[in-house]
Parts: sequence; structure tokens; C-alpha cells
Amino acid sequence: MAQLKSISPCSSTGLSFPGPKRASMQCHDKVCCPRKFPSSYELGARTSELHGNACAVISNNGSVARAHSKQVIRAVAYKESEISETSKNKGLRGKLNKVVLAYSGGLDTSVIVPWLRENYGCEVVCFTADVGQGIKELDGLEQKAKASGACQLVVKDLKEEFVGDFIFPCLRAGAIYERKYLLGTSMARPVIAKAMVDVANEVGADAVAHGCTGKGNDQVRFELTFFALNPKLNVVAPWREWDITGREDAIEYAKKHNVPVPVTKKSIYSRDGNLWHLSHEGDILEDPANEPKKDMYMLTVDPQDAPNEPEYVEIGFVSGIPVSVNGKELSPASLLSELNQIGGRHGIGRIDMVENRLVGMKSRGVYETPGGTILFNAARELESLTLDRETMQVKDSLALKYAELVYAGRWFDPLRESMDAFMQKITETTTGSVTLKLYKGSVAVTSRKSPYSLYRQDISSFESGDIYDQADAAGFIRLYGLPMRVRAMLEKGI
Repeated sequence: MAQLKSISPCSSTGLSFPGPKRASMQCHDKVCCPRKFPSSYELGARTSELHGNACAVISNNGSVARAHSKQVIRAVAYKESEISETSKNKGLRGKLNKVVLAYSGGLDTSVIVPWLRENYGCEVVCFTADVGQGIKELDGLEQKAKASGACQLVVKDLKEEFVGDFIFPCLRAGAIYERKYLLGTSMARPVIAKAMVDVANEVGADAVAHGCTGKGNDQVRFELTFFALNPKLNVVAPWREWDITGREDAIEYAKKHNVPVPVTKKSIYSRDGNLWHLSHEGDILEDPANEPKKDMYMLTVDPQDAPNEPEYVEIGFVSGIPVSVNGKELSPASLLSELNQIGGRHGIGRIDMVENRLVGMKSRGVYETPGGTILFNAARELESLTLDRETMQVKDSLALKYAELVYAGRWFDPLRESMDAFMQKITETTTGSVTLKLYKGSVAVTSRKSPYSLYRQDISSFESGDIYDQADAAGFIRLYGLPMRVRAMLEKGI
């Protein structure tokens, strides 16, 4: 079960939740209280640790309705009298009954709520996924959603599912897009979209909506997931329909519809963060010739300012999946959080690249992936022991296609699922541990161990051995080089 943090109880419900001493899961007819889970996401630079406990689902009358067995959900439904008559009428562009909106609480999604009601005459359920983006992103969502005109707010903690069911399969596959990108945003979108489909089914919505622009990859990732999981749902993408062209237009629309404008300092960068990475785009980064500013980075310290002493970290794997850090077994999200903290303070995982977007244009982005960089290095080093040459080459070739499918939003494509089955089978023996040395932005392997290692010191040693007879190499070389020898004979008329 996942744990939702940093969402305060809604005072109008009168609910109270037990403290952190709960040791087990007790479910009754209307209340489901989860056991305490490890705290997560304290990174080495400037991110905040999340605190708090999860709560349940609240119906229209304020009572607790139910809670899911796999994820704790907080859903706050506002009184019907607090919602205007707009949702009962046909909108300017048509009629929908209820729309689940991917909601962040920022200016864009706050404006989308009244726009949907005005243009489609619908109720709007705001949905927020906690994928480890940090406490600031989750703070005050209830008040913001209500002020925007939503009929309900649903928040799900998806961190464990995100890491265990999406990140770790990509890690096992060795999926890296265009030589550098570790797919942080690409992996997050399908898990969020999947949860939106679940919520749509739960609340009886006939449509889903997102705030992605028409120029980016995310619109594709969201909508392909919607198509795959519930093709009956209507999809609304306001940025492809409305006349709002920028921040000032959005502010004017918000004021016109009495929607409080979020009072936040506008970042000069466009950022997307989750438990795997933090991306930076925009401003001076739009010119590939410009070096990123030092104060842009948020998860990792400048390698020049990192500790002068290296730190060693041991990662344990079972069948290609990381399970422990320095001998301590951890849940997927907790393991990644621990490595983010360790890697962040050593300046690990900074990537600056120009990538080819799915929609055809090139874009420049800077990514911070401290824990992910550590894990990818460890996984590759362990595979050097457990995979033979042919298997490794085939796996690496398929990893390129696997990464392309994930980047393109085709997570639920049968091709990716089939390739994942291959990756799972081929890494059955990728079990063991790898020790890495972290120092001022660099990652170096110092130890590899596996009970399934194909490395044999008695064979590889330069000393004489019984298994490998060096005299056998002469015949091998003659046969292996025969095509080259024949071609040379032809060219020289021999």
C-alpha cells in the first residue's frame, strides 16, 4: 500500500486520523487506516522531506466512503451548493457530464477548471498524483481546487507503484533514450494517466483532460494511455482548443471567472520533477550554446563543491531489480530516495542534452537524476558478470527500441510488454551486489559479486590452466579470419 503525505485533513469533514503509532492495517465498513511507511525523498540539495499520514475517500455528504487496497486515496468532495449551475447546462463547445482533470494547482490547471465547465457544461474532478515531486507541489491543493470550481479533489500516492512497476522495469531493460536521457518524465506520465482512468471509472466520469501543450511529448503519453486503458473516454486538451496563448491571458481569464491566481514566483525555467529526476527547460537553455547557471540545479550540489572524500555505496540486486543499499533492504521508493540523497550530495547525475521530441522538433533539456545514475551504473556492472556476449548484445539492441517506446508514450503497447517479458527472463540470474565509488560527480565501480557470475578466475588468469589451452587459439584464429583472408587473396590475385 502506498502512503499519501502532506495533504492536510479537510476541516469540513470533521474527520480525524490516527497518529504514527499504527502498526497494522485495519479496515472497517467506512474507514481504512494504513500502517506507517518509511519517510521518503530527502535529497542532498534543496528538496524538502514529506511528512504526514494518509487518509481515505470522502463522499459528497462528507462521510468516508471507501479506500483501495493498493493505494491510499484522499478525495475531498465539495457541497453541491458550492458548485454553480454551469455544470447542469450545455457548454459552449458541447456537453460532458464529468471530467477528471490532471491537476497541479498551478495557473494553467486552475484556469482549465472553469474553462471546462464553461465550454462543456461539466463537473470537474481534479486529480493529483504524488510521484515524489515534493511537498511544495502538494501544498494547499484542496483550497485551490475548490476555489477554481472543482466538485472534487482526488490525490493518490503513486510513488511505490511508479518506482516498482515503471522505473525498475526500465532499469532492468537498460532503457536510455538517445544515449543520455533516463526517461524520468516519460515513465511518470503513464502511471499518472493510468490512475486517472481508474478515478474516472470510480467517479463515473465520461472524459479526462490534461494541461499539456500541443508542442510537447506529454500530450501523446497521456492520451495513448487513455486509449489503451479505456477507449470510451473522451479526451479534452484545452491547450489545443482555447484562445489563451500565454501567462497573461491565463491570468486575465482567471480574474474574469473569479479564480484566485496562484501567488507564486514564476520560475524562469520549465521544470518537471518526480522521485526519479528533475528536468529543466526554457530561458537561457533554449540556446544550446549557453552553459546552465549554477543556481539552476536543485537536487545535486555542484561537483566542485561536493565532499573532498569519496563515498562508497553497495547496491544489491535480485533478478535485475535493486533491493538493497549498503546491505539494508528497502522498498522501491525508499531505496530510490536513499540513493537520491547520497548521489545528490556528491553531484551525481547531471545530464545536458539536445533531444529529438516525438512531435518532430529538437529541444534542449538539463536533467538531474542522482539515484537513477547510480542504479544504471550498478546494473550494467552486474550484467558484465552474469550475461554472455550474445545475450548482452541482443539486450542492448532491444533496449534502444524499449526506450523509444517508453519515450513515445507506448507503455501499454503489446510490443513493450513483450519486450519486458524478454528482459525479465534474460535477467533472471542478474543477482548480486555492486559497490560504487562516488566522487565529485563521477561514479566508478570498485566491486562486483554474483553467485551466477560467468567470470572464472581459473580460466581468465594469465597463468596456465586446465580448461583453456592457449594452443587452441591458432586454429580458432585461422577459421575466424578465413573470410578476410579469402578476400585479400582475391584482391592480390593469389
